Amino acid sequence: MSSENRQIPDAFPRTNNPIIVVIGGGITGLSAAYRLVELSREKNLNIEIHLLEGSNKLGGVISTQQINEMIVEEGPDSFITTKPWALSLCSRIGIESRIINTNNENRRTFVVNQGKLIPVPDGFLMLAPTSFIPFILSPLFSWTGKLRTLMEVLIPRKSDNKDESLASFVKRRFGREILERIAQPLVSGIYTADPETLNLKATFLQFLEMESRYRSVIKASIREKQFTNRLIAGESGVRYNLFASFKDGMKTLVDTLYEKLPKGNIKLNKHVTNIQITHNGWRVNTKDGEAIAADGVIIATPAHQTSDLIKGVDSYIATELSKIRYESATVINLAYRREHISHPLDGFGFVTPSIEKRPVLACSFSSMKFKGRSPKEIVLLRCFMGGALSPDDFVRDDNWHIRTAHEELRNLIGIKSEPIFARVSRHPLSMPQYKVGHLELISDIKDRVNKYPSLQIAGNAYYGVGIPDCIHSGESSAENIVEDLLKKQLNKVESYPI
Repeated sequence: MSSENRQIPDAFPRTNNPIIVVIGGGITGLSAAYRLVELSREKNLNIEIHLLEGSNKLGGVISTQQINEMIVEEGPDSFITTKPWALSLCSRIGIESRIINTNNENRRTFVVNQGKLIPVPDGFLMLAPTSFIPFILSPLFSWTGKLRTLMEVLIPRKSDNKDESLASFVKRRFGREILERIAQPLVSGIYTADPETLNLKATFLQFLEMESRYRSVIKASIREKQFTNRLIAGESGVRYNLFASFKDGMKTLVDTLYEKLPKGNIKLNKHVTNIQITHNGWRVNTKDGEAIAADGVIIATPAHQTSDLIKGVDSYIATELSKIRYESATVINLAYRREHISHPLDGFGFVTPSIEKRPVLACSFSSMKFKGRSPKEIVLLRCFMGGALSPDDFVRDDNWHIRTAHEELRNLIGIKSEPIFARVSRHPLSMPQYKVGHLELISDIKDRVNKYPSLQIAGNAYYGVGIPDCIHSGESSAENIVEDLLKKQLNKVESYPI
């Protein structure tokens, strides 16, 4: 047995109940802990759950502040409902009635084009036009770009299964203008990533499936629109009816999960330094010298932190996890009096192509997107900076972020006054980059982790960055841990002499 796997004595007092430690109190860790609570009841296991969070708050990047009658989202402001895991969790914890959908009016996105806000053409599905007249009339694209886009219906399928980037796929099927004017800015708003390195299969698999099944993404998108009613007439770029939040903001989900968990073993400012294998399971060591003996461990931290925690157990896993790169992002919330903005704000926000060479990646018109986010006379806006294409901006001070965001908004939507409120929220190394080869890397990591059934890793670094993905990752980890516990109990029973 190698030194990294050498077991140490389990010298800590234990109860007769199984002990599971969840490391990380973001939405992934909270979801894992709550699923353990559910499974403990369902399987009559009496699991003792310890949730350890290194910072002074739960929720990770989810953070809602109520300031001057405004609901200010410092992290994500919504979740997608096509993936079932968030809605299912909301139903189980009793907050389904507090979910709200996006405003029914002005469901569209603008794109910055030569310093002006131009709406994404009606019927445009991320990459592909499904209504041709709005696309042909749009000033976003040149006539050459429009012709190249429509030629997509003649482009043959890809002949091999070789992994490719989003940029490669879009240029191959639609040409450079669709990449630069639509795909890149919309993708940056989701993944803060460079489309030249972003793994298509790990992020937008549906487009590969469209190409495989129908040969043409445009034909597939039209078919989807006509026969499945998954597109809402008049929406563009993003299907807004599929996004939801809560009346009091995203903190509703975090707060409710906390209320549903056993309080005594939830510890903030509890920095875990490493985990070790023992004769009976695991030992979780913390910076303040405490050690917890556990039957199972769920690590729900960013991959680079997970790498540090696990390197004493398996250096190979640690090395592979360290290959997952992260980018940082900044959210700037700004509020203005409505009368001081000349733009009609008849949309949910705008995205900025990198070819425009502007510092603001995107802006969400928060008080237009969701009702009740601010008093009627106040407009609340959320700007985004940083990411893979502008990494140096993250380290600039708050005053620079506020001043720069304000100047951009002043020029793009005609603001005539200084903001009445401004807040900068930083999210360092929070966005994993799903680069080409990502799924193969994760498969390799998971195969190795599976050698330790009572150890699980979870989070947004693996199979999706959205809130539903994180919930699913945490819950699946809890289910795997409980399955391992049940197998161990069964083996003990079967080993008793008759």
